[in-house]
Amino acid sequence: MFALGRFSGLMLSLALCGLAGNALAADKFVVAVGNQGNWENSIPELGQKHGIFAKHGLDVDVLYTQGGAESQQAVISRSVDIGAGIGPAGAMAAFAQGAPIRIIGSSLTGPNDQFWYVRADSAIKKPEEMAGKTVSYSTSGSSTNSVVLAFKQRFKIDFKETKTGAAAATFTQVMSGQVDVGWASPPFGLEEIDGGRIRVVARASDIPEFQNQTVRVLIANPDVMKERADVFKRFFTAYRETIDWMYSDPEALKQYAAIAGVSPAMAKRIRDEFRDKKTIEPAQFSGADDIMKDAIKFGYLKATLSQDQLGKLVELQK
Repeated sequence: MFALGRFSGLMLSLALCGLAGNALAADKFVVAVGNQGNWENSIPELGQKHGIFAKHGLDVDVLYTQGGAESQQAVISRSVDIGAGIGPAGAMAAFAQGAPIRIIGSSLTGPNDQFWYVRADSAIKKPEEMAGKTVSYSTSGSSTNSVVLAFKQRFKIDFKETKTGAAAATFTQVMSGQVDVGWASPPFGLEEIDGGRIRVVARASDIPEFQNQTVRVLIANPDVMKERADVFKRFFTAYRETIDWMYSDPEALKQYAAIAGVSPAMAKRIRDEFRDKKTIEPAQFSGADDIMKDAIKFGYLKATLSQDQLGKLVELQK
C-alpha cells in the first residue's frame, strides 16, 4: 500500500507538471513572408531567434514564399496568421472581390529599395531600352508587379512583364538568358553589382508616386484576428521590440547577416543605407488614395474603395 501510494503520488505530480507545462506553452504563430532576406521581412525570424517573441508567450514559425500573392493566399485560406511584405494594391483587389483580408500594418513605407537589373553584357543601359524585352516581377499582385506596370506608364514603353518568383530564382533566369531584366531588393544583388556581374537599369524610386506610399503591408484574416485577439496583440508588442533591438544591438546585425547570407558589414550597409527605422514602423498606412488610383490604372481595382470600405479594410494594430 505504501509503495502504491508513492506511485500514485508520483503520477499525480507528473500530471500536474504536465498541466502546468501546457498552461505555460507558447502560442504558435505562423507568418508567411515573401522574399527571404529583406531587412523588414526578417523581423519575425530575428525576434524568434533572439527570444523576444518567447518573452511574450509566442512561438513564431516563418513560412517563406515566392512572393506577396502566395503569402496573401495563405492568409485568406487561414493557413497562416499573418502575411508580410504584401503589395497593398493586391490586398485591396482581394478585399474588393470579397476575400477575408485586413491590412493590419505596414511592412515598408517610403522610398522603395527594389531595383531592376540586367547582365553586365546586356545592351540595355536605361529604362527606355527595356521596350520589347521581358521584364520580371515576383508574383501577381505583388509590389514588384505594381512597379513593373508603373514603368510602362512612366517611361512610355511596352514590354512583356514576366512572373519569375523570388529574387534568387529571378537571378538564375536572368543569368541564363531566360529573362532580360530581373528584379531584386537588398541584400540580394548588392554583391553582384559590386562585383560587376549585373547592372542596375531602373529602380522603384524612379516612380515619384511611390515615394510617400506604404509599398508593402502586413495582412491577416479577420476571423483569425477575432479568434486570436490577445495573441495578435502580443505579436505586435514583440514585433516592435524586435525593431528596437535591430537598430540598437550589433548582435542583431550578426543574426541578420546569417539569415540573409551576407557579411556583417553588408548587413550594416543594408540597414543604414536602405532602411531608416521610421520606414518599417508598422502602425502606418500612407497614400491610400494614390494606391487606389494606381490599382485602377493597372487593373487591380475597377473602382476606388469607399471610405467605409477602406475603414473596414485597414485595421492598424497599435
